[in-house]
Amino acid sequence: MEEMSKRERLEAAIAGRPVDRPPVALWRHFPVDDQDPEDLAGSVLAFQRQYDFDFVKVTPASSYCVCGWGTDDRWEGNPEGTREYRHQPIRKASDWYALEPLDPRQGTLGEQLRCLEIVAHALAGHVPFIETIFSPLAQAKNLAGRQAILAQMRQDPQAVLYGLEVLAQTTAAFVRAARERGIDGVFYAVQHASCELMSELEYQEFGVPFDQNVLQAAEGLWLNVLHLHGSRIMFDLLSGYPVQVINWHDRETPPDLAEGQDRFPGAVLGGLRQWETMVKGTPAKVRCEARDALTQTSGRRFVLGTGCVTPVTAPWANLRAARDAVSRP
Repeated sequence: MEEMSKRERLEAAIAGRPVDRPPVALWRHFPVDDQDPEDLAGSVLAFQRQYDFDFVKVTPASSYCVCGWGTDDRWEGNPEGTREYRHQPIRKASDWYALEPLDPRQGTLGEQLRCLEIVAHALAGHVPFIETIFSPLAQAKNLAGRQAILAQMRQDPQAVLYGLEVLAQTTAAFVRAARERGIDGVFYAVQHASCELMSELEYQEFGVPFDQNVLQAAEGLWLNVLHLHGSRIMFDLLSGYPVQVINWHDRETPPDLAEGQDRFPGAVLGGLRQWETMVKGTPAKVRCEARDALTQTSGRRFVLGTGCVTPVTAPWANLRAARDAVSRP
């Protein structure tokens, strides 16, 4: 088969049509660099030049979307590249009523738009790129605290629902502004659709309506990716979201890739364990796991990648092995 462009390859994979080879994409955080839009863009682009993945996921610090409400965070060496929150402004449920929408053109949101402008100019349409968007409930966790948001949700649901509406409104406005910068889609990160954290009924109330509000702003983009974080995920509840690709920790929690394909009409993204394989494994282990993923999916409706962000400590040889696995499985 004649070599496809990256967009042609991804569109064919999403539709289940034959591809010249399965697409592949890995992404990572860039701690410290992610505090400056030019530095983050430069690191994202350098990573892409190094490995030539089929799409670029721009991965800012999770705080980019909540700093405007008064959070404070820093990088303390986490090997995933994530930052630790030192101050979270929502101390009690009633604090949610003081939240007001942010202007996406200002503050750290505006800086992230600048990063996207730089990436778009450099890629010039040759490589698709998507922006990381955290769900309103994930943002609420970062504003209140991991356990506090769950307690507030159950103790004063109306206050939390008010806050989630403000978060969704701001996030949707940011997505619309990001579209103007040329993104091909969003990487929509959902962190609470897990039965280890809440029930499906709770997620239907505190998650789904606000997810839908944000994803409506991404409607019409061709490369929207849904990421379901954690274990015991609510796959079927969210698999109907308007996205073309779904990503989860397929090696660590059901469903596996083959089952996921049966339950989702687009492409599944995964196959590689972020720690046991990409960090602690060898190139041979990476290739073995990639071959198994290709067997599960028959190489159709499939994008090779990790179940979550690739740790910053992953050896270059393992990243190169993942990239080469689709060419030399």
